[in-house]
Amino acid sequence: MLPTENRLRRREDFATAVRRGRRAGRPLLVVHLRSGTTDPHAPGESASPTCAGFVVSKAVGGAVVRNKVKRRLRHLLRDRLSELPPGSLVVVRALPGAGDAEHAQLARDLDAALQRLLGGGAR
Repeated sequence: MLPTENRLRRREDFATAVRRGRRAGRPLLVVHLRSGTTDPHAPGESASPTCAGFVVSKAVGGAVVRNKVKRRLRHLLRDRLSELPPGSLVVVRALPGAGDAEHAQLARDLDAALQRLLGGGAR
């Protein structure tokens, strides 16, 4: 489970990450990253914590499958939050194949996408 301060909840924050951030696609998921922004809703200029949100549509599967995919992605991203710049907004969008994928496959795709977004991979 992600800590409360690391959860992306507002529609505006999701839109900011998707529209103004960088994107890396993999076979099972797409990761949108808006690096190191300060929270416009917080007083002062302090960097807010990294926040993550998830989009899992009905194309992935039924409610049980979608919730399983969200739980797996939350668990995977929780361990990787420290690698991201402070104040980043991350949106992970699961693609239809994610419902049938193993936990290790999701981890590999998430790691590869984050590696690419953080400058470690070639386009």
